[in-house]
Amino acid sequence: MPSSYTGLGTELMVTGEKSGQWGTLTNTNLQIIEQIAGGYVSIACNTTGATTLAVSDGAATDGNQVGHRILNLTASLAGNITVTIPLDVEQFYIIKNATTNAYTVEFKYVTGSGSSVTWAVADKGTKIVYATANDGTNPDIVDAGFGAGDVTLTGTQTLTNKTLTSPKINEDVVCSATATELNLLDACTATTTELNYLDLTTLGTSAASKVLTADANNLTTVSGAVLNTEDTLTDAADIVWNVVNSPVAKVTLTDNRNLSAPTGTGTAAGQFVSILIIQDAGGTNTVTWNAVYEFPSDTAPTLTSTGDLGDLFTFRYNGAKWLLVGQTLALTLA
Repeated sequence: MPSSYTGLGTELMVTGEKSGQWGTLTNTNLQIIEQIAGGYVSIACNTTGATTLAVSDGAATDGNQVGHRILNLTASLAGNITVTIPLDVEQFYIIKNATTNAYTVEFKYVTGSGSSVTWAVADKGTKIVYATANDGTNPDIVDAGFGAGDVTLTGTQTLTNKTLTSPKINEDVVCSATATELNLLDACTATTTELNYLDLTTLGTSAASKVLTADANNLTTVSGAVLNTEDTLTDAADIVWNVVNSPVAKVTLTDNRNLSAPTGTGTAAGQFVSILIIQDAGGTNTVTWNAVYEFPSDTAPTLTSTGDLGDLFTFRYNGAKWLLVGQTLALTLA
């Protein structure tokens, strides 16, 4: 009875045959087993269609492609490809998709409807797969779950809705908050934007990068100037002034105008605002103030009529009206 071979090419000799060759054949078998356990082979796949991995019975060479542990698949792909193995192969492989161009690579048995493993068009990673030979007609090939999507030391994966158990973060990152302080955030419903409003440190202290400190007497100290940049309002028949977005504003008149009641969400008693009203080159333009602006003796001021001069007005809100705090007229602005 002649020798037979396993699906990976190992020779199975029958008692009484191969006289004088057992030493050589046994050594070859051991080399094949060594390849099966840890051998590496690079395989040039077809650029399209199917590539069938070769079995070279009784050969401990790269020609016995299925009899290697590590397969490096190469090709400059021109289409999606499949890489197939014989139905009787039972083995696990470490397979690197080293092909180029954006096409899929499918690793499967040569025939049958069993499961297969596919690299997506952008996946040029390594997978551990095992060929089960679990059915004579429709055997399965299974992805062991290691691949380009796994988190590695050099990976750049984004973790979404993942639970990290006892994670260790860069030791240079230090959190000085106490457990009690951290527990204050338990069940907090504030958004990230809302939390950023609270960029203020513990009472009585201030981080080097902060300009605010607070004490137990509800006193907030500003260590630098508070700047409200000046915004330019649109000159129109009815001038709109959003005093929340533009508490410091200016407008240049080109005709007689109405200054509408201040707008803006969140105005509050105690708020100060300022507006600079400028005459155009021709001058003589007037402003009719909305009744919500309050002046001494209920008498609105008369604007400077000279061209290119400005009048400056400051108001304080009392919750109902905008009270004139001060005015300076006929200012030269340049």
